[in-house]
Amino acid sequence: MTSQSIQQSGPVRTARHGDVLVIVADSPPVNALGAAVRDGLEAAIKEGVADSSIAAMVVRCDGRTFFAGADISEFGKPLRGVPLPDLVNMIEASPTPVVAAIHGSALGGGCEMALGCHYRIAVPSAKLGTPEVKLGLLPGAGGTQRLPRLVGTGIALEMIVLGNPVSAQKAKDAGLIDRLAGENTLEADAIAFAREIAGKRPIPRVRDRHVEADAAAIAVFRAEHRRKLSGFDAPEACIACVAAAAERSFADGLAFERDEFMKLMTGTQSAAQRHIFFAERQAAKIDGVDPATPLRPIAKVGVIGAGTMGGGIAMNFLSAGVPVTIVEMQQEALERGTGVMRRNYEASAAKGRIPADAPDKAMALLTPSLSLDALADCDLVIEAVYEDMSVKKELFGKLDAIVKPGAILASNTSYLNVDEIAACTQRPQDVLGMHFFSPANVMKLLEVVRGAKTAPDVLATVMALAKRIRKVAVVAGVCHGFIGNRMLMPRQVEANKLLLEGATPEQIDRVHVAFGMPMGPFQMADLAGVDIGWHRDPTRIENIRDALAAEGRWGQKKGAGFYDYDDKRRPTPSPRVAEIIDGFRTSAGTKPRAISDGEIVARTLYTMVNEGALILEEGMAQRASDIDVVWIYGYGWPVYRGGPMFWAQTEGLDKVVAGLERYGFPVARSLKAAAGNGEALK
Repeated sequence: MTSQSIQQSGPVRTARHGDVLVIVADSPPVNALGAAVRDGLEAAIKEGVADSSIAAMVVRCDGRTFFAGADISEFGKPLRGVPLPDLVNMIEASPTPVVAAIHGSALGGGCEMALGCHYRIAVPSAKLGTPEVKLGLLPGAGGTQRLPRLVGTGIALEMIVLGNPVSAQKAKDAGLIDRLAGENTLEADAIAFAREIAGKRPIPRVRDRHVEADAAAIAVFRAEHRRKLSGFDAPEACIACVAAAAERSFADGLAFERDEFMKLMTGTQSAAQRHIFFAERQAAKIDGVDPATPLRPIAKVGVIGAGTMGGGIAMNFLSAGVPVTIVEMQQEALERGTGVMRRNYEASAAKGRIPADAPDKAMALLTPSLSLDALADCDLVIEAVYEDMSVKKELFGKLDAIVKPGAILASNTSYLNVDEIAACTQRPQDVLGMHFFSPANVMKLLEVVRGAKTAPDVLATVMALAKRIRKVAVVAGVCHGFIGNRMLMPRQVEANKLLLEGATPEQIDRVHVAFGMPMGPFQMADLAGVDIGWHRDPTRIENIRDALAAEGRWGQKKGAGFYDYDDKRRPTPSPRVAEIIDGFRTSAGTKPRAISDGEIVARTLYTMVNEGALILEEGMAQRASDIDVVWIYGYGWPVYRGGPMFWAQTEGLDKVVAGLERYGFPVARSLKAAAGNGEALK
């Protein structure tokens, strides 16, 4: 027998099904465990415990997911409601058994909630995980102590330290889930399960289980993931907590977990990672465009150029199930490009990253062509041709005459003026920039360049499309280099000046890698190609890069660039490069001097912050956090430093201004004002 709802406590209600009390949370969009939800759950559990006719309880959620985590908007604010650790402990201590019924995702606090329940049942499509490490934190409601006790050290490390969710089947195999429910019969199956276990005693509590210490597993895990976790505080704290689950009593382990959680919560790394979490979502919002703006339908995409960039761009759409027509000028180039695309897909399938049939499905959506006329019926056309204004202007003039009215025309330019390109068409309102980052099928960032005449619905359509192809999109204005490459320029200029003044490539790169960047300026130049942008005249040597390029030192692809490389592309300092640099110093009459790491930071990183402030002043970025998103997702800025603009705040804007002034740089007006007023750049 089922009664009507017998109690409603905010977003939580209860309904009685005979001797089983079903507790239902309904807090869209993801049933985050905010104060009102926690208080409602506490009241509902107490209701069930107080009623002697209730034999068991089921906790489930309405909507598309189980509890998908804590409400991180509450972090750093005064606590309201019952704390999540106390709620989980209360559920676990209940004398009436509690079953968690899971669909969608049980993440973070939601997974910890499920661990506090005595039994867990889930639909096959459900996922469970503890992704707090990705916010610079650890599971702080007993997750680091309960999960190892339930699934063992190895799987607990994978889930807690890496933050990757597991499928319901894997969770069941590991002992995290007791039973799988029917995909569409979760509540009924959970109630039946609750009746089945209602009389079983003792009630199983995860806290009473024991896990053996496994120092060897921890050592192997550290070694396997050392590079990936380097620089981050949270993973090491997570590892220490998992070890504590085996080495300490449950109570002592909880106390240790709480201490580690609070250290992380009050540290700059978690603040930085939480900043990026919100910044990524904020970046999707477009200033001056109504969120309800109707979008243009994008059913078919055209890509011009089947090289590395064009092929990578096409793969984004094919992977999302969008048909693509790709155009090249020569049959050989077309076949080579499409062949690379297929091999990339097949390599991913071989590694298990995509289903085995995914390569065939994706490539079946691709139409190769040697004619621009094949793009006539596309809804969006993206050019990825040589970075030359005259080439792009001629191409857009042709596209204007070929592609159907209402279609969007986009340039993948890295630096060039999108307004100048748009002016070559009769439809400048349909033109914008879509700057993908290489490799385009891997890198998450997409700079969407808003031209002076770009129509609001065009911008809104492309921003929405970016999400569809799993990109993080940021709106940029029209200026040389947009946001990311414009900020890169002062870093590169100063790095080269520092070489002439006495620094070495390896010193400058070491400072950047120690800061947390994946590579330094000269390592990056060697990877990309020293010859990129070179004028191709070996007799015209105006700078160090010209000299390297003239000698064929084009970087890793030639085995020599700013560094010498062995056959496995491992770098070593180059005596020849040292000679070239010394020659430039001699001709300039420059006496080399000792340069500190601090000077390198000021001249290569503070100058980036200064350029970012100028970008904001000019309206080329919508907000400071957008700049941070660009550098996190496009250039490998360490996420635990939160992007250059956030990092400048933690460094101290007054310190940044003083460093810029010390080395003679004109300081952006807004940066100086913010430092003087103790405010943040916005």
